[in-house]
Amino acid sequence: MSGIIGKKVGMTSIFDENGKNIPVTVILAGPNYVTQVRTKEVDGYDAVQLGFDDKKEKNTPKALRGHFEKAGVSPKRRVVEFQDFEKEVKLGDEIKVDDVFTEGEFVDVSGISKGKGFQGVVKRHGFAGVGQATHGQHNRLRAPGSIGASSDPSRVFKGMRMAGHMGNEKVTVQNLKVMKVIPEKNLLIVKGSVPGHKNAYLIIKK
Repeated sequence: MSGIIGKKVGMTSIFDENGKNIPVTVILAGPNYVTQVRTKEVDGYDAVQLGFDDKKEKNTPKALRGHFEKAGVSPKRRVVEFQDFEKEVKLGDEIKVDDVFTEGEFVDVSGISKGKGFQGVVKRHGFAGVGQATHGQHNRLRAPGSIGASSDPSRVFKGMRMAGHMGNEKVTVQNLKVMKVIPEKNLLIVKGSVPGHKNAYLIIKK
């Protein structure tokens, strides 16, 4: 499974050959650098560790500094392992977006969704509210309504959809089509939306 670490630039739209307007997300995908190559003999499994986005040396712990120096690269903000990496690589190699992806294929994009804080059931679960605004119901429009039965079972079942923390969790959007690869600017353009805010880190996998 090959992949790359990227950063969300934002959304825009492009036109296909039929003149149809397609919403797309622009991702700054690389360059990534190989910071470690794990092998079955040494580590018990095969994997390639990639680093992305430069970080100041003074803000990097000494142990990590030595880790990056061994690979011959500058300190990186984001480090991710990819197992079963299709491309043969060695320590310190530069991985560009066109080394991994081509136009027309489908990718899975993972990221941390936007945090929404503590939200009610209407926003969090799509509830319609209780009843109408008439007949004296002045405060029921966004209420959850009844949450359980009476003496049997005398409790509220686990997993009941209620108000609570929303967003700020790992989300993976699958099967997004790669519309364009722009290697000179390290840009990957995929159809549709991906999780996270602008400049959020993303993991893009085949």
